[in-house]
This record gives sequence, structure tokens and C-alpha cells, in this order.
Amino acid sequence: QVQLVESGGGLVQAGGSLRLSCAASGRTFSINVMGWFRQAPGKERELVAVISSAGTTNYADSVKGRFTISKDNAKNTVYLQMNSLQPEDTAVYYCHVRTIVNYWGQGTQVTVSS
Repeated sequence: QVQLVESGGGLVQAGGSLRLSCAASGRTFSINVMGWFRQAPGKERELVAVISSAGTTNYADSVKGRFTISKDNAKNTVYLQMNSLQPEDTAVYYCHVRTIVNYWGQGTQVTVSS
């Protein structure tokens, strides 16, 4: 099994930055893909960014150029650097990892005020 612990959420003003972290433990050798999803109030969960075991990345169009996903293999940790935050980025952000099954972090709240 894999366990995920998220941190880094908070309240920022428009134009500010936050850095989210997600540390994985357990059977981490089986992880194929790590990524971030978010869910805004009244909306479905959507993919924000993913990074493969080889380091290739993909982003939602809405965050491309503003967010950067990265990982530290030695620490089994994935990060999401969020710059130029806007009120529409307000959501609960969830860390996600894929093995033969999917695992989810507990979620961390990001709130952007105007």
C-alpha cells in the first residue's frame, strides 16, 4: 500500500504563490505516475498536472505557464509550484499516485482572494 501526506495550502492574494508538497510512503517502488487534481466548490474534480516516472509532465490548459510540477525521487515527494494565482484557482488540491490502483492524499485547501 501507499500512503500520501499533503501540505502547503493556504490563503493568498491574487498574483501570489504557493508550493504544495506530497510525500509518499509504503510501497513507493510500484508508483508509475504522480500528479495533482483539484476540486472547486460545486464542481467535479479535474486534473491539474501529472509527472511520469521518467520525468515527463503534462498540464491543464488553465494552469499552463503558471504552475510547475516536479518531484524528488530520493524523498518520494511530488511538488506543485503555483505562481500568478487567481481567484479561479481556489479549490481543494489532491495529490494522486498510480500503481496497479489509485491512491489519493487527504487534500489541502488553496484559497485565492482578489
